[in-house]
Amino acid sequence: MLTYSLEKKKGEALYRSLYQKIKEDIVSGRLRSGEKLPSKRALAEHLGVSCITVENAYEQLIAEGYLRPSQRKGYFVEEILPYPHPTARPALRRPKNFKKPSENSDIPIELDLADTSAGPARFPFSIWVKLLRRVTLDYQKELLRPVPYNGIPELREVIAEDIRRSRGIDASPEQIVLGAGTESLYNLLILFFGKEKRYAIEDPGYPKIRKIYRAAGADIRGIPLDDSGVSLEALNGSEADILHISPSHHFPTGIVMPAKRRHELYGWAMEKKERYIIEDDYDSEFGYYAKPIPAIRSIDRAGKILYMNTFTKTLAPSLRISYMVLPEEIAEAFRERLGFFSCPVPSFEQYTLASFIAEGYFDRHISRMRKYYREIRSLLTDGLGEAVSSGKIQIYGKDSGLHFLMTVDTALSDTELCRLFRRHGVKIRALSEFMFEQKGDTHTLLVNDSSLSPENAAGAAAKILECLLDC
Repeated sequence: MLTYSLEKKKGEALYRSLYQKIKEDIVSGRLRSGEKLPSKRALAEHLGVSCITVENAYEQLIAEGYLRPSQRKGYFVEEILPYPHPTARPALRRPKNFKKPSENSDIPIELDLADTSAGPARFPFSIWVKLLRRVTLDYQKELLRPVPYNGIPELREVIAEDIRRSRGIDASPEQIVLGAGTESLYNLLILFFGKEKRYAIEDPGYPKIRKIYRAAGADIRGIPLDDSGVSLEALNGSEADILHISPSHHFPTGIVMPAKRRHELYGWAMEKKERYIIEDDYDSEFGYYAKPIPAIRSIDRAGKILYMNTFTKTLAPSLRISYMVLPEEIAEAFRERLGFFSCPVPSFEQYTLASFIAEGYFDRHISRMRKYYREIRSLLTDGLGEAVSSGKIQIYGKDSGLHFLMTVDTALSDTELCRLFRRHGVKIRALSEFMFEQKGDTHTLLVNDSSLSPENAAGAAAKILECLLDC
């Protein structure tokens, strides 16, 4: 006779405990294939439970295929291959990239200058909620329909108008494809072009781009930079087919590529039919002092430039809406080959964002945020003026969007420099961390100030100066 100690868990029927114990005996082999189980009444009396408890447990085991009922004969164990039970747990192995907790891990972070996300503090919640309510009322039928692979027409139309006006790009809504962040669009382009192509990426550059290309099995080449951006000489020697660049605000150096180099790269793409440029324009909206240079895509008449941008940097990190503008020929081929993919962006967010842009809220938000970030940048760099005048630091890329570079006059390695800052409660990253093939200490730190506010920018500068005293 089966003997179990049944425990009724909170919120769970008693039969679940009996079902689980019988199932464990079957899977482990303690109850063998073909073995007959006690009748429901006999087992109920033996365990001191109701017949309905045993009946429900048996029915669940029958439904899952562990028992088979036989009319007028009873219940029998089905043939289940038992799984082995290891006598000892194998020793855990540390992964190759395992890192021990640093000596600073118990020191609280007072200042995070490593976060590359745009600060959400100024997100226009009231306007967004108002538009979301209206969308819910006005687009009830549309919200329940499947979304086209490239996104709803309303959003693609307003994006087409916005980039024509702000970035000099003339494209139809049919050439625009929406994605849940630029990462999803990167993967789609790798699928489209194929992993056998040679992809050139900036070195140093945004680490996630490198990781995505590698994860997809693509052949990638790191191209070093000069003062104007991607080195044309190195690019010509790379045998690359596709170049992925951020010419408006390169990450992490902040280089704004001049018109001469943009035309040179376009000329490189024109040399061979299979060459293309992916222009990643991720935070071109945040130029604080100089007027933005039109996108390379604005000069493209041969269908060589694939343009990308995102609302994640301009609105909020959680708003995963990005888009790419494909040349006409590629857009048609993309639809035929990859149009079966569903658009991953919820229609609620798409309709709300379309209204946000169409009614002028987006432009006004960008204008406010540009002034807001410019004020933070000025307060922070002015607060570091003492260290600049003494030659302790040099600041580069003051107009480089949501971050700038700070080179420190120190004998410390980049790793030691970041650890020193961490001991003071400041999280920061070195330029060398973003290098692909280039190696060596740079003594240069990335200062991401987008999470600061005008109220604490001066305090952040004082904290950095405190760290520099120990360098």
